[in-house]
Amino acid sequence: MSPAFVRLVARRRRLVILLTIGTLLPYYAFVLIAGFAPKVLALKLFPGSVMTISWPLGVALIVGTWILTGIYIHRANGEFDELTAQVLAGDTQ
Repeated sequence: MSPAFVRLVARRRRLVILLTIGTLLPYYAFVLIAGFAPKVLALKLFPGSVMTISWPLGVALIVGTWILTGIYIHRANGEFDELTAQVLAGDTQ
């Protein structure tokens, strides 16, 4: 097996695991809080507000997922494409 291929797989796997944890952990935390402590998500943003804290948290989860997706795309189109080119070229370094 090519060392370049091993590097590609290891780096991609590490990034995918980190980004998956970074996506799933907040989502599961949000769902668990909603299930076991719904009063926390029912807190008002500030006194007199009609909006609860759950709305900005939900938006933050979605935006955070977009950001993590962007990070993956940036790395895939840069570093991973370069490593793939090395593998296809038969680089044995």
